[in-house]
Amino acid sequence: MKVSKVFPDPRPLTPDTLRRYARHLVLPEIGEEGQQKLLASSVLMIGAGGLGSSALGGMAAAGIGRIGIVEPDRVELSNLQRQMLFETSDIGRFKGEAARDRIEEINGDCHVELFLERLDAGNARALVRFFDIVVDGSDNFATRFALADACFHEKKPLVSAAISGFSAQLSTFKAYLGAPHPCYRCFIADMPEREIACAQEGIVGPLAGIMGNMQALEVIKELLGIGESLSGALLVMDTLTIHIKKIALPRDPACKTCHPAPVAGSPEN
Repeated sequence: MKVSKVFPDPRPLTPDTLRRYARHLVLPEIGEEGQQKLLASSVLMIGAGGLGSSALGGMAAAGIGRIGIVEPDRVELSNLQRQMLFETSDIGRFKGEAARDRIEEINGDCHVELFLERLDAGNARALVRFFDIVVDGSDNFATRFALADACFHEKKPLVSAAISGFSAQLSTFKAYLGAPHPCYRCFIADMPEREIACAQEGIVGPLAGIMGNMQALEVIKELLGIGESLSGALLVMDTLTIHIKKIALPRDPACKTCHPAPVAGSPEN
C-alpha cells in the first residue's frame, strides 16, 4: 500500500454528498473544506469490539474516506450487548468482515481495508504508517504498548480510550511533537502485573457506545485541527455518578519511549 497524504487535493462535493453531510456543512468549524478533508483522510482502527464498533460507525457516518480495521476475532453472542455494529446474524463471522459490510451500508463514500491479524510489536509500525491517524480500541496492555510505541516512532496521532464497568477514560497522544506532549508510556510506564479482562469485570453496554463515539469525535477534531486537543490531558468519566473531569497528563522526563536517556558521549536528544 502507498502512504496517503493527510489532506490531498480536495475533491468536489456532489449533490448527493452535499445532502448527506448537510449538518456538517453548516458548522463553521467544518464546512465544505472540512468535509472534503475528512473524505480525503485515512484512519486505522485497532479492534472492532465495544469501542471500535461504535467508533467505526461514527467515523463512517462522518465521511472518513479510508478506514483500516485490525481485528482477528469473530463475533460472539456475548459481544452483542455492547458491540453495536453487529447483529445476531453476524455470530461466527470475522468482526472485520461484518464491520466492513455495515460501514458500506452506512456510507458508500468510505473505503474499508481489513487486516484480519493481531497487532503486535512485529507488525505495528508497518500497519500504522499507511494511515493519517490511529484509534485504539484494544482491550489488553500488550497491544496498547505496541501500538503506542509504533505511533510515536511513525509520528501518528493516537486516540486512546479504555472502559471498565461504569468508568471510562480518553486521551490523545502526540508525543512526537515534543514537549509538552506526553506519550502513552508517560501515562502507564510498564505492563501491569495483573490484567483483568472485561469478561471478569464487566462493561455496561451504552458506555462502549459513548466512548467509541467520543473517539470518533476526537478523530474529526484532530484531522481538521479544530477545538482543543486532548493531548496532554486525560478525560475521566464515572457514569454511575455522572462525574466527568479532565486532568493534566504531563510528559515524563524519564519516559523510555519519548525521552530516552542520551547515549554516553553523544549530545542529548
